[in-house]
Amino acid sequence: MFWTDEIADDIIAKNPNQKKFIIRDEKTLSGRVHIGSLRGVVIHGIIAQALRERGKEVEYYFEFNDFDPMDGLPVYLDQEKYKQYMGQPLYTVPSPDPKYKNYAEYFGEEFLAVIKSIGFDPKIIRASDLYLKGKYNKWIERVLKHPKEIRDIYKEVSGSIKPDDWYPFQVICEKCGKVGTTKVTGMNGDKVTYSCEPNMVKWAQGCGHKGEVNPYDGRGKLPWKVEWAVKWCGLGVNIEGSGKDHNTSGGSHDISERICREILDMPPPYNIPYEFFLIEGAKMSSSKGRGSSSKEIADLLPPELLRFLMIKIPPKRPIDFNPEGTTIPVLFDQYDQAADQFFMDQKTFPDLERLFHYAQLSEKEPKKHYLPRFSRVMFFLQMPHLDAKKEVSALKGEDLTKEDIAEVNLRVDYGKKWLADYAPEQFKFEIQKELPKVVLTDTQKKFLSDIAKLMTEDLKGEELHGKIHEIRKSSTLEPRQAFEAIYLVLLGKNSGPQAGWFLEALDKEFVMKRFNEASQL
Repeated sequence: MFWTDEIADDIIAKNPNQKKFIIRDEKTLSGRVHIGSLRGVVIHGIIAQALRERGKEVEYYFEFNDFDPMDGLPVYLDQEKYKQYMGQPLYTVPSPDPKYKNYAEYFGEEFLAVIKSIGFDPKIIRASDLYLKGKYNKWIERVLKHPKEIRDIYKEVSGSIKPDDWYPFQVICEKCGKVGTTKVTGMNGDKVTYSCEPNMVKWAQGCGHKGEVNPYDGRGKLPWKVEWAVKWCGLGVNIEGSGKDHNTSGGSHDISERICREILDMPPPYNIPYEFFLIEGAKMSSSKGRGSSSKEIADLLPPELLRFLMIKIPPKRPIDFNPEGTTIPVLFDQYDQAADQFFMDQKTFPDLERLFHYAQLSEKEPKKHYLPRFSRVMFFLQMPHLDAKKEVSALKGEDLTKEDIAEVNLRVDYGKKWLADYAPEQFKFEIQKELPKVVLTDTQKKFLSDIAKLMTEDLKGEELHGKIHEIRKSSTLEPRQAFEAIYLVLLGKNSGPQAGWFLEALDKEFVMKRFNEASQL
């Protein structure tokens, strides 16, 4: 059974009488959102879809966490301009672009555009709104009544020892506006006393102010592991997965679960732990500029293919993606194989059929159409005299439908971006106008001369390719030596597309002239 269906069925089995589910996910908007953060969005969105298809009502909340302190400066920002805001809640930091309300909105809107482009439309909520409107007030009150019990949970679960004067709350300093530098020093009725510490953290400097405030309505925030439990309770969350880093033994999730049950008297939501999204084996960082942003990858891949990439691997396995390697052509081929299963009457691989189903932007069943192989379209793009739609029509063996044409246009558009920015050399080529300066053996020269004679016959790609192999086998050339000769004299490099349909696509007179010229060197 496909992993999405398995999880959806398990959720219903554990909650047989529940008609409505609330699913939640979030991202702290500390900088440009990397592609790894999109994995959680897709996992939660696909589970929401699966539950709706099973007749359940679902609300999917995605939180823009704009209430955390700025605790790191992305390398692509003006360091001098922004260092003064270190320690402030993100929603109070100015936007790099004045068109946006604040720093968090600037990065959040870019990420939201990506989320919508791949067919998800969660209800966007903002941490600052929830705090400022008092959504968490009653939970904050309960937390502040149990500081010792929460310190004990930290110690028992993770071995983290909090000092006896530690309170699970940080006030926004009334003087400097920072939250990352404050320490609650005591309770005084319905107020907390605090100090803004100059040297509490390395990444921000407090102003030294001491004060007393009511802790509600956005005047301060909870530490992450306590806050997570409060968010579950405050929003009535039933389902929320999280990344591998939160789900280690004794980690964030274990602590938040205990706080949820023992301090807040609520059951924690159904958890879907998931592995990282890696670029060439490395986890991304949104602040250090390492890796690829969600927008960059969304611009590189068609929406259905990006969804396909995100869901083809079960959550508990990492996704390792390299846009500069052969990943994208292979990904297109895998998508096409899943499409074949979807449209097949007898499903030999039902998981592939389900994968294709969930990869679609619309829940309406797509119309069957011709899917030309991506690598073949890349070949057509680099042959200026070829028209991709005409060549695909020839491959199909009949006229293209409007759906076929749309698919060709899509692969052409995305193929151009890939060739320009990411394609490895083995996929790129350019026909040389003049015979390159090459050194060939006598056997290679004869091989090219024999192919020139073969080109006088009317042979199609596969048949021509087979005849070329026959010529090679009758010589003493190894396959690499033989085909290297073809590519050297035409492209100036030692590799290229499949020889048969490559030569078929070129002007016969040009190929014969070039091969005969090379054989006379």
